[in-house]
Amino acid sequence: MSETTTALPDDVQRLIGVPQYEEVGEFPVERGYIWTSCSSVENGNPLFWDDAVAEELTHGHIAPPTMLSVWFRRHRWAPGRTGETLALQVHFDLKERFGLPEAVITENTMVFYEPVRVGDVLRTHQILRSVSEEKRTKLGVGRFWVIDVKCFNQHGDHVGTDIYTGFGYRRD
Repeated sequence: MSETTTALPDDVQRLIGVPQYEEVGEFPVERGYIWTSCSSVENGNPLFWDDAVAEELTHGHIAPPTMLSVWFRRHRWAPGRTGETLALQVHFDLKERFGLPEAVITENTMVFYEPVRVGDVLRTHQILRSVSEEKRTKLGVGRFWVIDVKCFNQHGDHVGTDIYTGFGYRRD
């Protein structure tokens, strides 16, 4: 068994709390995506289907809060794009930095603020909140990390934060 380490390297320590990978969504929030998502889980909430209800309750159409990450996930391919784009890039950076070939997301928490409205284009950035010392689990030896993905609309309103806890590890 390899020894575990507790010290966090300086280059990683300097990244904690620093916004990284600022991006603008590739497409506006639109009702077709909302209807398809609601249909896939049989969500019949009239807020998402009925114009009058949406106007009365939220002064216009909003997206289901649980769709937050839909609006900032980049398409796998787009004309003119070179190279691969990965959602949650900080997670992959940490895997590489620590030489941890495997990883899982162990927890995801979403915090909602202003509603995401039809026509919004989201802007996001990722913030590394913490990295643990090395730990041994049933999966192997690795580190836990927490990453926030903060989301804002085109007006600068904070619409939500997607918080991920990941565990990168090496199998024994």
